[in-house]
Amino acid sequence: MAGTVAGAILAPAPALAAPEPRERSVAELLTDLQRLYRETEQATETYNATEEKLRKQRAVVTRLDAALSRARLSLHDSRGAAGRLARQQYQNTSDLSPYLRLLLARDPQHALDQGHVIGRLARERAATVGRLTGTERKADELARKARKALDEQLALAQRQKKDKEAVHKRLRKVEELLASLTPDQLTAVAALERQDIATAQRAFMASGALAAADDKPSRKAHRAIRYARKQLGKPYKWGAEGPKSYDCSGLTSQAWAHAGTPIPRTSQEQWAQLERVPLTELRPGDLVIYFPDATHVALYLGKGKVVQAPRPGEKIRISPIASNPVLGAVRPEIKPPKPPRGTPRSSPAHRSSPRSQPGR
Repeated sequence: MAGTVAGAILAPAPALAAPEPRERSVAELLTDLQRLYRETEQATETYNATEEKLRKQRAVVTRLDAALSRARLSLHDSRGAAGRLARQQYQNTSDLSPYLRLLLARDPQHALDQGHVIGRLARERAATVGRLTGTERKADELARKARKALDEQLALAQRQKKDKEAVHKRLRKVEELLASLTPDQLTAVAALERQDIATAQRAFMASGALAAADDKPSRKAHRAIRYARKQLGKPYKWGAEGPKSYDCSGLTSQAWAHAGTPIPRTSQEQWAQLERVPLTELRPGDLVIYFPDATHVALYLGKGKVVQAPRPGEKIRISPIASNPVLGAVRPEIKPPKPPRGTPRSSPAHRSSPRSQPGR
């Protein structure tokens, strides 16, 4: 009996069949895909910011190296001049004081003239030594700054490498998810995304956010729009600034650069540094910033449309303004300064408006 009980206790329990993994819904797949795309764009903008800092740091290093070369050349010249003066002083050394030479001189006036010459040479010697000392200090300071700038450049290069790896890691996740989907799932996800964008666009336009928006671009904005439109159909590529491919902020920064107004490279810096305008005052050429952390940007065309470099695997295209959650808008053009009081007002086209807070 005991053996039977023991056997019953020790006998392995029958294996239970593992539950079949639940197939994710189309909505869940779309959510996952959009999250991965957004993470990729966040990593891309981080890479772009580091690349921009590295570009500026390289310019600093180049400038300091050039200044250090000039300082070293000047130091070499100053040392040569100091050496020549030292040799002259050695060759003209006399145990007689200037006063005794004056008393013993056959021509006292000539001796006085010589004294003036000797005094002038002494002042020149002092000036040469002063220049030498100052140049040495300057060269030492420039060498210190150049070493520090180079260290910062190397640190930025290391950070850029890590940022690049982060982008590749997120791109691989996107590719893995897309590869795991069947053709029917891919079709369904794309259809649901189009439906969501259409719904968001209808709600956005019905809200009246663009009711008072001006559809007349300025001259520079027109040039930026024309440039952006010429890029339609070119592929999105992270970190790219054209001319064959672009990422989102690469497109907007290049469009305005070609219009004659350089702007920051990344969407986050564009949001942080450019003049913010409410959506009710949006006009063609303004930049629409997306997501709470400002990681996507598009160029406004008017009538609720933008041109954008959407994401990896897609091409530059015209899209509804509500394709992504709108954070606000910025205007790249610099406002003219306000005229002093009493100055006659200029035409309305040249009047400046007070700084606005972003529309939401």
